[in-house]
Amino acid sequence: MPSAETTPASVDESEPVLPTRDDEIAASGSELIGGPVGRHALLGATWWTPVRVVVFVAIGMFALGLVQKAPCYDGAWFFGASSQYTHACYSDIPHLYQGRGFADGLVPYFDKLPGDMDYLEYPVLTGVFMEVAAWLTPGSGSGSIQHQEQWYWMVNAGMLMICAVVIAVCVARTHVRRPWDGLLLALAPAFVLTATINWDLLAVALTAAAMLMWSRGRSLAFGLLLGLATAAKLYPVFLLGPLFLLCWRAGKWRDFGRALGGAALSWLVVNLPVMLFAFDGWSKFYRFSQERGVDFGSFWLIWAQNTTTPPSTDFVNAAAMALVVLCFAGIAVLTVTAPRRPRFAQLAFLVVAAFIVTNKVYSPQYVLWLVPLAVLARPKWRDFLVWQACEVTYYLGIWMYLAYTTSGDAHKGLPTHGYHWAIAVHLLGTLYLCAVVVRDILLPERDVVRRSGDDDPSGGVLDGAEDVFVLGSAARRPQPAVPFGGPTVEWGTRGPTDGSL
Repeated sequence: MPSAETTPASVDESEPVLPTRDDEIAASGSELIGGPVGRHALLGATWWTPVRVVVFVAIGMFALGLVQKAPCYDGAWFFGASSQYTHACYSDIPHLYQGRGFADGLVPYFDKLPGDMDYLEYPVLTGVFMEVAAWLTPGSGSGSIQHQEQWYWMVNAGMLMICAVVIAVCVARTHVRRPWDGLLLALAPAFVLTATINWDLLAVALTAAAMLMWSRGRSLAFGLLLGLATAAKLYPVFLLGPLFLLCWRAGKWRDFGRALGGAALSWLVVNLPVMLFAFDGWSKFYRFSQERGVDFGSFWLIWAQNTTTPPSTDFVNAAAMALVVLCFAGIAVLTVTAPRRPRFAQLAFLVVAAFIVTNKVYSPQYVLWLVPLAVLARPKWRDFLVWQACEVTYYLGIWMYLAYTTSGDAHKGLPTHGYHWAIAVHLLGTLYLCAVVVRDILLPERDVVRRSGDDDPSGGVLDGAEDVFVLGSAARRPQPAVPFGGPTVEWGTRGPTDGSL
């Protein structure tokens, strides 16, 4: 670990971190808008604060994503299955308007659906979101079904755009001295392309808000929001695992207890009424998750499509569970033995990535779960863009593969072996980013957040806290008195919180 003499020049903890001075890729990209910020620039002297710029860019990019879906909106969703794939503009939203009974006024979880899917297969809060969108859809229950589905998608797109703005604000504000990192999220191509495929942005927005609350030391609010996020999608609950280990290492049991209690309370408030009065409908999400077979985007699919005896669903369920438990155990060991306590965002990214990579399905919109966490875990433009390039490759690959399988034309789209390469690319991209984050934990002097003078800006009560429990080499290693940004900065110091960065 470097001493104070080997660290960069001392850092003013009240100053924002400017990517154009700190990141060579950001500096090169800034040439499109005038070049890097000068040494004598008057920061904060304009209405355009970093958070407002990030929000403006996020809205503009989201709008471009809607334009990208225009060929489907104009007819590809309704006429010819393969055209929605060749235009790479597929979305579940218009198809499920009729397919899950919203067009007929059926109540999710309570009313049984015709066909094989007897109940809505989404968690309760997502079902509420879908139902509210149906209520807001003009002409719902009248007119042509195509017209209703178009409006339903537009209403959902508007609601999801609000979620995207919430995510952008929360990510830009979580690391107080690094608001410009929010541009990574706002400009992320995979985020834009997948934002309106499904309803994942609701859970992502609630999780991002929870992370912001934890960074401000509001553990109960964090728990309440995380419980709501888990009521919309399963993955947010995994953040409690690394948080437990970090609070154990720092001795912050009271804050973890508040977070856990808040999460349990809000999850129960949402789920308990449906659980009590419509248990079969409520449990459909969990039964469907167990019963569905190997699906798109996973390495299990490559295995299943390259063997004469594909693995059974029961075997894949058990094997995937074993793999993710092993990954979680490895992350736990890393947490308590790392030379410095890992940052919360780093571990949050790793546990969610481990769950996705080992799962039997890796849908293209699952990248939305990772983007905000990746920005907070590794705000380095080069690594982030490498990963995004891999995800865009997969985004195009899956639609070209579905075009190949639905068109009946062997010369149209991407054949199976090509799709397998696309799966490999996006899995390797995610694993690459995981490897870089693990390296930052083991070698904290390589962590760009800590090099800029912070300890754990998303850690809330963990930021700058002393360790009370460690194992292995960490127990024998003295804790540095200063971060890697320089000798004048104390652990846990914070910059301004008024957004005027």
